[in-house]
Amino acid sequence: MGKRTLAIETTKLVGKKVRLLGWVNSIRDHGKIAFIDLRDRSAMVQCVFSSLPKLTVESVVEVVGVVSERPEKLVNPNLETGKVEIEVEHLEVISLASELPLPLDTDGLEIEEAVRLKYRYLDLRRPRMTKNIRNRFKVLQFVRNWLFERDFVEIETPILTKTTPEGARDFIVPSRLQPGKFYALPQSPQQYKQLLMVAGFERYFQIARCFRDEDPRADRAYGEFTQLDIEMSFVTQDDILTLIEEMFTEMIKKLFPNKKFTKEPWPRISHHEAMEKYGSDKPDLRKDKNNPDELAFAWVIDFPLFSEQTKEDFFYGSGKSKWAPSHHMFTAPHPDDIPLLDKDPGRVRGLQHDLVLNGFEVGGGSIRIHQPEIQDKVFDLIGFTEEQKHQFDHMLTAFKYGVPPHGGIAPGIDRLLMVILGQPSLREVIAFPMSSNGTTSVLDAPSEATDEQLQELGIKVAKK
Repeated sequence: MGKRTLAIETTKLVGKKVRLLGWVNSIRDHGKIAFIDLRDRSAMVQCVFSSLPKLTVESVVEVVGVVSERPEKLVNPNLETGKVEIEVEHLEVISLASELPLPLDTDGLEIEEAVRLKYRYLDLRRPRMTKNIRNRFKVLQFVRNWLFERDFVEIETPILTKTTPEGARDFIVPSRLQPGKFYALPQSPQQYKQLLMVAGFERYFQIARCFRDEDPRADRAYGEFTQLDIEMSFVTQDDILTLIEEMFTEMIKKLFPNKKFTKEPWPRISHHEAMEKYGSDKPDLRKDKNNPDELAFAWVIDFPLFSEQTKEDFFYGSGKSKWAPSHHMFTAPHPDDIPLLDKDPGRVRGLQHDLVLNGFEVGGGSIRIHQPEIQDKVFDLIGFTEEQKHQFDHMLTAFKYGVPPHGGIAPGIDRLLMVILGQPSLREVIAFPMSSNGTTSVLDAPSEATDEQLQELGIKVAKK
């Protein structure tokens, strides 16, 4: 036979001969009759045999047979194809599976994570993980289409970029063509997206890969993560908040209709009120914290522009200046508070906004500084030397040639999905995540470079 039939299509092909390709999900051999559940990307369907050849669970097979209706008492309401079965005429084992190193018939959360990540290609076969990854795709597809319809342009920005003091440790990449110099992987596309506003695109977005050498947590992936990066020109803070609220509200109602919002429109809470009332700038506003379908979105605004520097701050002025940016160094001060930059910087409010969901920060952004003199003032307050300021000359030069007022936001896709889907960790919504000790799934990176590679780059490794 020629054309392949998907499992889900069998419900409309009763009496027809079909050819199925997929994985053996389960085997039930009763001697004179045997059954397998065949799984493909669309669904699962029961196949009936008079005799079963050597076969193992998760083997890849081809089945040829006739679709028949099941007797009413044998209908399986738990299967989309539960009203039909395949009377098998021919079975070919394409790839016989070895004994599995981990069970796939549970949700997997009871299995040691190191084992799951080592065999991630198997772990992804379990229905919960397959559903998570497919839901991730649906969310990104919805967001892309929604923004396209509102005149946004999707633009890719460089992955190999410049190391600048932005607030976390960089991953650096040595340059072979310019010995002794290094690229950095972007902590975010922050500077590029602001330069795109200078270039006149006005409405930009990107599903952006970001890289930060931060310590891992359950709600923060180590090394790399994905954010929905958005920037707009000629907008107010209210414009940004309204756009995101409309987009995510529509998305959740369409893709996750069983979810319910605690409150609409989403509350807007000042940072001061959040700390006074809830003791946190990430308040969990759910009415019933035991309800997995309740979503309590809220905006936190009016953050202090500066916080006192600590040893944990990765701004190079640390120790030389009292102040560090609460968000980042490009956040604009509230217009009413600009005089306080000289008098009392600790009282200056920033035009920053954080999106909070069920007690997790799932996005952050701000209106940006577009006046070079204010940007220079912020650099001074956070203790930048002239040399450190020069690392941002490209930004300050660009701002000489007509820069529009602009602002944006970058919701984190991984954390947003983790909360919406009720998963215990970011790693449950990422296909190939890193482990908590910074090891990649399956491939087991990082690894040592060869002597030849190091010599070519002019690098010597100091053994600790």
